Amino acid sequence: MPDNNSSAFIDVRGRSLEVRRIAAGAMGPTLVFLHEGLGSISQWRDFPDGIAAATGLPAMVYARCGHGQSTVLQQPHGVDFMHREALESLPDLLRALGIARPILIGHSDGASIALIYAGSGHPVQGLVAMSPHVFVEDISIAGIVAAKQAFETTDLPQKLARHHRDAHKTFHAWNDIWLAPAFRSWNIERFLPAIHCPLLAIQGQEDEYGSMAQVDAIAHQAGGAVELLKLEHCGHSPHKDQTQRVAEAIVEFVGRC
Repeated sequence: MPDNNSSAFIDVRGRSLEVRRIAAGAMGPTLVFLHEGLGSISQWRDFPDGIAAATGLPAMVYARCGHGQSTVLQQPHGVDFMHREALESLPDLLRALGIARPILIGHSDGASIALIYAGSGHPVQGLVAMSPHVFVEDISIAGIVAAKQAFETTDLPQKLARHHRDAHKTFHAWNDIWLAPAFRSWNIERFLPAIHCPLLAIQGQEDEYGSMAQVDAIAHQAGGAVELLKLEHCGHSPHKDQTQRVAEAIVEFVGRC
């Protein structure tokens, strides 16, 4: 697929994934953006474009199965859905696109997927984890419950429908598994010691889905150098709540990778 800033579709494991590549003026590692649990390509807005332009590096943004314009999810998620994405779908997608040793930039579930990918032995130049989850907290469940209430009582379904082929399936696939009793013991800390690439972890003080314990666990357990950016007056989406500060931090970090 050409680097021409356009969207296209790539077949991965029999599913069509929506992919957007952003061309760059110079050669270098590709920035790979991994969206949140209800995210898509369009919900990143122009944030990837700004990071690509500032770093001069090519970028790739994609929508996981069940998100955006990718194939609609046919089966409910299992507890291991992030593991499967990191260990099966993402490696196959990167291989199909000829992307080796990327710089991963993940948000929320996307950050967790990036951590699993890097911690399972795949070559990674650097990793940015925004609002990552490495275990489930009470605040995480409370946030998911609040999201379910919002989906049932507000215009959230209509808002999500602007970004997903089937907003109801997208929402319930994410919400139902996070609220499943079996998911309470979900934990990816075992992957952290094997992450040796430079890592930037970003967390908002007012994140409704997780506390500072998440990034502190990464800092204490990762096998390589970890930089922490803890932001006041910031919720679950640092790249939207404090766009300039987060963009500057990512660009500076990428320059050191």
